[in-house]
Amino acid sequence: MGYRVAVVGATGNVGREMLNILAERQFPADEVVALASRRSLGTEVSFGDKTLTTKDLDTFDFTGYDIALFAIGSEATKTYAPRAAKAGCVVIDNSSLYRYDPEIPLIVPEVNPEAISGVSKKNIIANPNCSTAQMVVALKPLHDRAKIKRVVVSTYQSVSGAGKDGMDELWEQTKAVYNPTTEVEPSKFQRQIAFNVIPQIDVFMEDGSTKEEWKMVAETKKIIDTSIKVTATCVRVPVFVGHSEAVNIETEDFLDEDEARDILRESPGVMVVDKREDGGYTTPIECVGDFATFVSRIRQDSTIENGLNLWCVSDNLRKGAALNAVQIAELLGNRVLKKG
Repeated sequence: MGYRVAVVGATGNVGREMLNILAERQFPADEVVALASRRSLGTEVSFGDKTLTTKDLDTFDFTGYDIALFAIGSEATKTYAPRAAKAGCVVIDNSSLYRYDPEIPLIVPEVNPEAISGVSKKNIIANPNCSTAQMVVALKPLHDRAKIKRVVVSTYQSVSGAGKDGMDELWEQTKAVYNPTTEVEPSKFQRQIAFNVIPQIDVFMEDGSTKEEWKMVAETKKIIDTSIKVTATCVRVPVFVGHSEAVNIETEDFLDEDEARDILRESPGVMVVDKREDGGYTTPIECVGDFATFVSRIRQDSTIENGLNLWCVSDNLRKGAALNAVQIAELLGNRVLKKG
């Protein structure tokens, strides 16, 4: 017997990707229902070789459903997630709403699968921020070996992290650059994104960091180890899909770059592409549509006693959002729900 699954926000970038990945990974579902707001009611979405017609989230009864994958943003989630959880349906939420609630597990299955045991408290599981998810997949096996003290990370985040509107804005501005009679003013981003980089993702906080940078700090601590010190600079770049990160790591114990490379090669969810030659690394274009977190440019940092540098790339719509949510659903089925 399989599961009954609801995908909430099925017409958005992440919701559509959730449906794709459920089908690709042959998730054991007897029924998958696509839910959306009333303005998207009746929209058709693909699920493997099937076509689903979206149903109205506002009137939907979650009773009898096992798992709901949410991709609708914090405000709407605040209304509908408790309703689903109360009906006995486990919510896996992609928004930031529940990530910092101590009673709700924040999970990356390759990193902290044991946290799934906390689902019984509120029937809700949080999916981490896209930039955090890929980084902790690379950090955890190194932390287990040499204990990470400090992480300095600079991100290069694609516009799809801001949704369809972000992708549309990059496309329209790029076309306008080559058409002098057309001008597209920034609306989704703070500055022009085409042929530019923007050192701001989300709002500024009192200490001068942005909320995206704060998320990386708080979530890494919750997922891996509260003692890890993290400082981040998050930058939006004119790439459609795929987040990149330059990561500097300081460990308690010395970790040789060759050993680090070997550890990562054997780590779940990681693909090492690290040749010291022109093009011997992964860029966002190569990672699109892939499940893996790619790690390249692994090398010693000679400026500190126990330091490593690495380059980390992943499809943010997959590992950063939809894939991680489906992996959580698989973990939930294997360890908690155990149907079939």
